[in-house]
Amino acid sequence: MNDIVVSTAESGDVDVGVVSLAPPSQYLTFLVSKERLGININDVNEIIEISNMTRVPMTPNYIRGVINLRGSVVPVIDLSARLGHQSSDIGKRSCIVLVEVFSDDGIQNLGMLVDQVDEILEIPADNIQSAPEFGANIRTEFIQAMGRVDDDFIILLDISRVLLATELAQLQQVSSSLQAASKHSQTQSSQENE
Repeated sequence: MNDIVVSTAESGDVDVGVVSLAPPSQYLTFLVSKERLGININDVNEIIEISNMTRVPMTPNYIRGVINLRGSVVPVIDLSARLGHQSSDIGKRSCIVLVEVFSDDGIQNLGMLVDQVDEILEIPADNIQSAPEFGANIRTEFIQAMGRVDDDFIILLDISRVLLATELAQLQQVSSSLQAASKHSQTQSSQENE
């Protein structure tokens, strides 16, 4: 949101300018393969410790597996691998950032494996610049913008583009299949115990 500011100098000249009144946005920043990245805090549901992940056969290498989150099957992507780096090594500070991604089939809960959560930063709208063009060989579709903080830039990710619509549909199928299999095995267990 911008406002036009008109001021009159003592000489009688009129000075017209545009002042940005957009409030600063908050971004959760984290490290992935030694790169500082961020996503809008409004996209974050929660941050959790890494629990047992179950690897799912025949999924891309950036799908680290699925976790059980309060009875729901949630796919976890290795953000490092998804961005074209090596798979993350899980360390003491590694964690999963849970987000909701909107697709044609509805909302998909998704976990993003990161090396370390850093902090929440307020970045004024004036310090956010569009993603630069690097040429045809470098994939920039994941980049929403670049946030300038002091003398550094933070890559701000567009979580809706971290996975393509077709990949989200595949994850939805995997989650649904695993959820159904889990319910089926629970039903069989309870019948055997009777």
